[in-house]
Amino acid sequence: MGDPIRILHVVVNMNRGGAETLLMNLYRNVDRSKVQFDFLTSKVGAYDTEITEMGGTIHRIPYVSDIGHTKYIQALDQFFTENPNYKIVHAHMDKMSGFVLRSAKKAGAPIRIAHSHSTRSEGGILSKSYKWVAGKFIAPNTTHFIACSTNAAKWLFAGKENKAIVLKNGIECEKFEFSPEIRQQVRQELKLTKDSIVMGHVGRFNVPKNHSFLIEVFAEMNKAKPDTLLVLVGDGPLRPEIEKKVITLNLQNKVRFLGVRSDITRLLQAFDMFVFPSLHEGLPVTLIEAQGAGLPCLISEEITQEVDMGINLVERLSLADKQIWVDQMKRVIARNMPRQIPALSLSNKGYDIKNTAAWTEGFYLGISR
Repeated sequence: MGDPIRILHVVVNMNRGGAETLLMNLYRNVDRSKVQFDFLTSKVGAYDTEITEMGGTIHRIPYVSDIGHTKYIQALDQFFTENPNYKIVHAHMDKMSGFVLRSAKKAGAPIRIAHSHSTRSEGGILSKSYKWVAGKFIAPNTTHFIACSTNAAKWLFAGKENKAIVLKNGIECEKFEFSPEIRQQVRQELKLTKDSIVMGHVGRFNVPKNHSFLIEVFAEMNKAKPDTLLVLVGDGPLRPEIEKKVITLNLQNKVRFLGVRSDITRLLQAFDMFVFPSLHEGLPVTLIEAQGAGLPCLISEEITQEVDMGINLVERLSLADKQIWVDQMKRVIARNMPRQIPALSLSNKGYDIKNTAAWTEGFYLGISR
């Protein structure tokens, strides 16, 4: 049998973001006697303990924003020179993967995978320009291209997108199945009345998630229907600003900030709809999860069509018109749909993690031979 092959995943940190959650879902579902995941990170993350419990090693080097470009490149070079045992390096840093894979190639790592999880770079002009430079090193230093959606492939691998494999962001479907018991339990914990209509959102408080728009739409909705509540799960740099906005609009009793949670599967049961007005996304795992829980989802047109499971739960709306969102929310409330979704609808669309994990395992074993 021999030892498992060890894949080095490169991320900034293993926190509960979309890409990281997908990685953990894969990690929990691959056969770890054949494939083991190790991680090269720059910061402490929420999943670190679980990773070490499953037999993974976490390496750390300081991030570029803490030590500057030259030292960061030196740290990458040094790491790959000192760890020549990694034959497969899988980078999840979007454009920044260019620097990672260049160092890996220099040190002789034979298989270098770039994985696109987004459709746009984060940050201001300087940061974006720096990432643009980093991105130039992806094509010449990558042996395999993977993306979470066609748009994510076009963005990161421009000109090479036809070489990319689209790997769907799978979830553990059975964990999300609707349960009236769990719904009641969570609604009690959150002190919601049985008449409360709950709009939920799960995501980091940063610019792409467009929380400000969400609050404005909810303010309008709440005027029309005072028994509506908005529940926001997540944390991030813009949270204080959004909390202020909620107070300014006098909605502090109507908006709940739950912070980062590890029980998203349970929380989704308590919601009545999922509202997701992002400015851009790769392919948001949370939207797959929300559909897995049978939730109607109102999402922005900026999000790829590929996220729609085809079970009549997703409405794509324009960000140019807040009223459309309010009207659509009212329609969803009036419809009051059953929460059961057709069996196998997620796995038929390729979003069942068991299939994704089996494919990933086969892929690693195949390319390492």
